[in-house]
Amino acid sequence: MEEVLLETKDIIKDFPGVRALDKVSFQVKSNQIHALCGENGAGKSTLIKVLSGVYPNGSYEGQIFIEGEEKKFENIHQAEENGIAVIHQELTLFEEMNVAENIFMGNEISHNGYIDWNEMYDQTNKWLKKMKLEGVKPTTKVGELGVGKQQLIEIAKALAKNSRLLILDEPTASLTDNEVELLMKILSDLKNEGVTCIYISHKLNEVFEIADYISVLRDGEYIGGDLKDNLNEREVVKMMVGRSIEQMFPDRKYKAGKEILKVESLDLKNYEGEQILENISFELAEGEILGIFGLIGAGRTEIANTLFGYLPGSKKGDIYLDQEKVDIKSPKEALHKGIALISEDRKRFGIIPPMSVKENISISFLDKFKNLLVVDENKEIANVTELVEQLNVKTASLNTKIVNLSGGNQQKAILAKNLVETPRVLIMDEPTRGIDVGAKQEIYELMNKFAEDKMGIIMISSELPEILGMSDRILVMHEGKITKEFDNRNKDISQEDIMVYATGGKIDG
Repeated sequence: MEEVLLETKDIIKDFPGVRALDKVSFQVKSNQIHALCGENGAGKSTLIKVLSGVYPNGSYEGQIFIEGEEKKFENIHQAEENGIAVIHQELTLFEEMNVAENIFMGNEISHNGYIDWNEMYDQTNKWLKKMKLEGVKPTTKVGELGVGKQQLIEIAKALAKNSRLLILDEPTASLTDNEVELLMKILSDLKNEGVTCIYISHKLNEVFEIADYISVLRDGEYIGGDLKDNLNEREVVKMMVGRSIEQMFPDRKYKAGKEILKVESLDLKNYEGEQILENISFELAEGEILGIFGLIGAGRTEIANTLFGYLPGSKKGDIYLDQEKVDIKSPKEALHKGIALISEDRKRFGIIPPMSVKENISISFLDKFKNLLVVDENKEIANVTELVEQLNVKTASLNTKIVNLSGGNQQKAILAKNLVETPRVLIMDEPTRGIDVGAKQEIYELMNKFAEDKMGIIMISSELPEILGMSDRILVMHEGKITKEFDNRNKDISQEDIMVYATGGKIDG
């Protein structure tokens, strides 16, 4: 029997008007990868902050035990001294510093008051080898590394502090398939070497691949848990959302409407003259959901940005909106012509964190609420309230800062922003990235409703089940070109078929 490494008893954490954690008690056993699942807003992040000392002793009720001994952390440093380290989704490395400096930041090896660089470089080489980072040197600047390699540097940094419990928060959100595979292998190796992990992810396929045990939080409460082998995805989803999701993707009742959008022979070059898009041609009809799939670098987001007036270079080709040729040169112009974009990067391009839910939703269309030279706030509030209710955005009030909403509710607020003036074409770039299964289903239902109301939707996604489950037609891209178009109305296309064309191959016949 494995020993219990971490135990919490009756953890309660309150914020003004909200109980984020309600008597959460659970155990994590040594040498285990313990998955922690739950919808956005379930309390996972709050629990992490309690365990890692971000929320100090006294700011919450309840007890934390490490190997049976009660601990009261006053800060992050005390949690680290007790072997707890968090690898956040948003990395905390210093990009202008080298790998060795980052790994030993605050934990430098020194003798007689001087830093022993030779020893630090030797130790860094050992960590690089353990993390399978061939080609990376201790003197390599972290900013020169991709996100996947930076994630592994973060893990090495934590382990260099003799961490026994790694908490990984959505570690694969920005990783490629190969990087995910490498991370899984490293976590498995670390478990065999005595490192315990709490693995937080919305991706249940990853959870069932890597975890030994699965626990679920819902609405701040610990719902339960069991060994992975005693559970299936359906059961975990039911625990997470409090209901059974029999069908993740709603039935599509697509009837071809008239053509809304037509793209002919679109070419795009960046400012260095490199070809980004080549000979892109397609149409979009009323009520249609057009899926675009491709691997990283295929050019999917560049299509979305070009249609929306972000021009990262020079373009050729023609774009028609309702049979009329258009030359859109800015996002503002795109919005007023009826093209809206929901960016793949919600935090950078979707929301304005310091502003309220109301301000985020109405900001793009303040002209609509003008009365002479001032904004008619009553009209603004009425419109925003209607959209918040229509999309079921869960917020304490319209004046709540949008950054305080869960990821799924932020995404619905961004949707609301794009519906203040109902668009003809809605481009959704990674519409469900970083949100939980319950919120995903709500987004899919909304997409279905928009399509039934004759809106044309372009959905760009790196999740094949999503592409296959929601698209009426699918465009597959590889290296800036459309390599295949699939009619998906009968839902008889396989993931394997799509991946062949996404990697530049062809299917005989």
